[in-house]
Amino acid sequence: MKSQHPNFQNCIFFKRLFAALLIALSSLSFGQSKKLWMLTAENAYKAKDWATAAVYYAKVLDDTTVLETFVLPYEMQMVNLKLKSLVKVPELQLRRHRKDTTGVGKDSAQTISNAPADTSRKQKAAPKFNKITSIDYVYWKLAHSYRLNADYKNAAKTYKTCVERNAVPDARYFYGLSLMALKKYNEALVEFDEYVTHSPENDSLMRVAEKKESSCYFALDTMSNVKREVIVRMFDTLIFNKGTASFAPQYYLSPNKIIFTSARRNGVVNDPEKQDSKYLCDLYYTEYLDSIWQRPINFGRPINTVLHEGAGMVTPFETMVFTRWSDANRDEVFIYIARMNDGKFYEAFKLGPEVNVPGKKSKDPYVNFNGTRLFFSSNRPGGFGGFDIWCCIIDDDGNIGAPRNLGKQINTGGDEVSPFYHNVSNTLYFSSNGLPGMGGLDVFKASFNVDDSVYTFPKNMGGPVNSSKDDAYFIMERTQQRGFFASDREPCEGGHCYDIYEFQNAPIFFDLSGYVYDAITNDPIPGALVTISDVHGEDEQLYIVTDEKGFYSTPLKADREFFLKAQKTKYFADKGSRATKGLTETAHLEWDAFLSKVPDGEVEIEGIEYDFDKATLRPKSKENLDKIVDLLNLNDNLSVAINAHTDARGNDAYNERLSQARAQSCVDYLISKGIKKDRLIAKGWGEKQPIIPESAINKMVPKSPEFEAAHQKNRRTAFKVVGESALKIINKTK
Repeated sequence: MKSQHPNFQNCIFFKRLFAALLIALSSLSFGQSKKLWMLTAENAYKAKDWATAAVYYAKVLDDTTVLETFVLPYEMQMVNLKLKSLVKVPELQLRRHRKDTTGVGKDSAQTISNAPADTSRKQKAAPKFNKITSIDYVYWKLAHSYRLNADYKNAAKTYKTCVERNAVPDARYFYGLSLMALKKYNEALVEFDEYVTHSPENDSLMRVAEKKESSCYFALDTMSNVKREVIVRMFDTLIFNKGTASFAPQYYLSPNKIIFTSARRNGVVNDPEKQDSKYLCDLYYTEYLDSIWQRPINFGRPINTVLHEGAGMVTPFETMVFTRWSDANRDEVFIYIARMNDGKFYEAFKLGPEVNVPGKKSKDPYVNFNGTRLFFSSNRPGGFGGFDIWCCIIDDDGNIGAPRNLGKQINTGGDEVSPFYHNVSNTLYFSSNGLPGMGGLDVFKASFNVDDSVYTFPKNMGGPVNSSKDDAYFIMERTQQRGFFASDREPCEGGHCYDIYEFQNAPIFFDLSGYVYDAITNDPIPGALVTISDVHGEDEQLYIVTDEKGFYSTPLKADREFFLKAQKTKYFADKGSRATKGLTETAHLEWDAFLSKVPDGEVEIEGIEYDFDKATLRPKSKENLDKIVDLLNLNDNLSVAINAHTDARGNDAYNERLSQARAQSCVDYLISKGIKKDRLIAKGWGEKQPIIPESAINKMVPKSPEFEAAHQKNRRTAFKVVGESALKIINKTK
């Protein structure tokens, strides 16, 4: 073979050298770019700009081989970080597209870290973790960025990678959380169960995982029993859901006028040419006229500013309360108040430390219809973890008292936000991610017992109001037929997230049914009259006659309290009460009555005492006669004789006069209590009708306990039914 020319060999050498230099330079350039991407991602993550963070973490992972082989100074510093510090993910803050205005969203890490400690067992020692590699760290931060930006599909995929790489023990929990958001409840159950059963070091997170298992079961049960009694629709994209986010609907003194929060163009800014209000939250209002919602109007200054304003409402006393916060300090959110006069607002001012705590967040204010209570959500000290619902009493002068936590019946170690109090039904609506639900924030309701000042255990509203995503800011009209809420159930493409939805309930029905029985034999009583009266006298009385089986039924009006009475001739009446007030769902109420027959003889009135040798009633006697007043009021068809008796000691004529005077004292007292005179007869029998005959008493030892007890038994006051009018149906006239 012919040898190559020396110049040719030199050329080959220089080409190879040049190629090697290009590779070295490109590698150096690539490394510098990767370092810059990592720095950008970390800064974005720290600023809670999750979308940007996800983009640059993903760019860093484009060439995992290079990431594993190249050791950059910045990455070397990350390798030395321990997992304990890595898993303490900052709480979910306002996204770039303003989905969550107050730092509450999908199971934020603050919710996890603030879960109440388990005092029932010994606190574990601080967990020890192995160091993790740079690539595992980036996967972990990328997964969090996806989840915090509500990109659950990519979050689940990335968390799954973290689980498979087995570098971060808590990855399985967050993988299950992302699966829940995708409505993959069965798969999420598997992940949560794996996490719990393998005894993780993170006790508080394990307890949350156990609750999430309950939430998965609840969601599966809800999905298998879908109720189609509620119609939900997203509002239009021209009025309500225009811009990057719309949320926090609230009635503006009328069901046909709505305040809501929105981030959209043409908001309040200082320099429109340099500033874009697309990601700036302002308060707007719109009115329902001529069958359509009118173009929304920005409240403008002084309500809206270059900061964020949201979750506002106007009280019946023409005062607006709302939330205001700044991107410059996302760890603080405060509640403001602005007075209104003739539709115009004065400058807003921040409420004092009784509501706003420096360095903490107070938000979502709601004042009840009577203007006596301020509800709000806050992560202030003294709560159960995350955000809790708090309440302040407002006095007659408008002064706000110290906040009171609504307690563990409402609040959990998770987040409770966006309170709304439905005044007619005395029901508190709020959203929580700490109670069993379908995923994210779910809407719950808890009835308030006014007499005991306690709330019932919260009930999940279920679908279609709740979804696997965040559902909050629930409000409802007085009639409970329709209302609004906000949800991020639709994909957040282009930065769009929370939308406002309208819901309409199927009509709520109430009815009452039951039986009337004989109290002794338990036999049904046909032909009995059941009277249903509105306690407050707003409606006419309802009358129902029982059928041959003693059964009755009737529909009832909503928002009422009823007094019930069952009657039948020759029987004493029975009474009861039922209420539809406070009920927010269709209910079938029941009440059974038990009637006792009117005796042929007299009935002793126990405890009737008089002054010695007098007819004056003692206080104890009046208390016992009040029971007769109740009996006669209930049995308004009966007439009675009040019979007074003496023992055989003393003059017959004297005893008759004394017993007559005592019987009359009882009748006079009953008349003073409103019993009609023509229904009462006073009769003094003296010693003529003894229970124990005098002949039997004479055989006893004088002044012995037995002797005195026998005389006492004969000295009695009793009543006897002597007349009974026909049962009447009275038509109420106004």
